[in-house]
Amino acid sequence: MTRIAMLGDQAGFVTEMVDMSVRGLTPGYVKGDREFVFTRRGKQQADGSWVAEPEGRSVRYSAIVALGLATVPEARQREALAGDSLAELVDALVDRLPSVTNLGDVALICWAAAETGSGRVAEALARLAEVDVASAVFTVEASWVLAALASAKVTDDRYKAARSRIVDNIGAGGLYPHVIGQDASQPWYRGHVGCFADQVYPIQALARAGDAEAVKTAELVADRICQAQGPEGQWWWHYDSRDGSVVEGYPVYSVHQLAMGPMALLDLMEAGGRNRIEEIELGLRWMHERPETAEKLVFDDLTWRKAARQDPKKLVRGVRAAATRLKKGTRVAVLDRVYPPVAVDRECRPYELGWLLYAWGFRLDSSRSQVE
Repeated sequence: MTRIAMLGDQAGFVTEMVDMSVRGLTPGYVKGDREFVFTRRGKQQADGSWVAEPEGRSVRYSAIVALGLATVPEARQREALAGDSLAELVDALVDRLPSVTNLGDVALICWAAAETGSGRVAEALARLAEVDVASAVFTVEASWVLAALASAKVTDDRYKAARSRIVDNIGAGGLYPHVIGQDASQPWYRGHVGCFADQVYPIQALARAGDAEAVKTAELVADRICQAQGPEGQWWWHYDSRDGSVVEGYPVYSVHQLAMGPMALLDLMEAGGRNRIEEIELGLRWMHERPETAEKLVFDDLTWRKAARQDPKKLVRGVRAAATRLKKGTRVAVLDRVYPPVAVDRECRPYELGWLLYAWGFRLDSSRSQVE
């Protein structure tokens, strides 16, 4: 049974979202450079309508898109890449590696090379070894390193160290902080806080490691985020790694609901973890109807990025991080009344569509035959 076919009344919606992702990637692809833009940002027109205009470039997002496109047939890959092949995109990413210094970016390129069967995996792995030297590492990037090494079937000391870095550094509350290791640049008030990404990428990486201890650790994290899931399916944003509680729920991101939550939980289920289809479906339903805003989030070739508070300089998150640092579980409830989560962030980044494909694109054609 395919991933989409496991769903109930959300199966048709997810199939539509896979189609939307392929269509939505093309406007953000810079064909001559074989690279994706950083975002497509909404600009309101004189008649009140919105258009999404491309801005910037991103090697990171290009690598994530490559991972997503690896799950769909070649014809759909070329549709998304304006006629280019996936191999050409991956080669262009590997060509850039000598000038790429960010650990997460290098890990994603290495992972994409391994996942697509590139003949340049050894070259990518060598660059990964050169940049993975810091004692303090962002949890997300440490997870991508483990996923890349697992995908490349590396089993030596590099893999063992990457695996231990994730398994051995889970917080006391069964969740991960934002950084693994001591990082003096992190503000004092948020060392205990981990975001949703800091939870789902370790789940995914540990599931891909696949051994009993790794899967058990991933199950603990998955239990915590599922227990904390909002009543309308919201995957909340900031957590206290010390006790697993929610520090601040907003923003709620479309990519979390459609892609990253399902992606991690499905990978874990396929590694022997518990079936969490019910939680996945609840998260998907948020995209149709939500208490935060009635504004439409899903369009023909994009999704708007998030429902958020209109608080200046992320005030609510900062205050709640500081309050929970001093006393676990402190809410400062007045902030919910002053800054309700009614704003919509009108942009769409290519990685959001890439992860959507990675979550759901496997065996797309056979999935359709079972849900249409």
